[in-house]
Amino acid sequence: MRRLRQLLNEADAKEILTNSTNGVLSLVSSDGEPYGVPISFVYDRDGHIYFHSAVKGHKMECIAADSRCSFCVIGQDMIVPEEFTSYFRSVIVSGTIHTVSDTDEIMKGLSLLCAKYSPGIDPSAEISKCLSHVSVLRLNIDSMTGKEAIELVNR
Repeated sequence: MRRLRQLLNEADAKEILTNSTNGVLSLVSSDGEPYGVPISFVYDRDGHIYFHSAVKGHKMECIAADSRCSFCVIGQDMIVPEEFTSYFRSVIVSGTIHTVSDTDEIMKGLSLLCAKYSPGIDPSAEISKCLSHVSVLRLNIDSMTGKEAIELVNR
């Protein structure tokens, strides 16, 4: 990162991953074309991000062709028109992404997603209903960089 003063510490970057509700997963297709898809996710605080997906589709084809990926989350983006800027906080992770095959980990991923997006609601019926036609994906984080606007650093 060029502007090291804007680098977020690891705890702040993890907090953005924990609290944000969507991001953009960037993949590469089998013919080398880039593919970015907005997606909901959950960060498990152990170096993994879980997603759910349909069993088939372009995203799954890309993952099968090349497991390398990048994932970007914007935790804050406050536009400040009079300053011609935005006060942002964001995190970019890179790593590898795989389809989870272990039953216990599939349930872990789905349970974490349900707890984040439907807190306080028993997800058992919904998980049972979707198990036959859902994939759980795990991104293993190799690197994580958080950044914030210089205006936030200077506060």
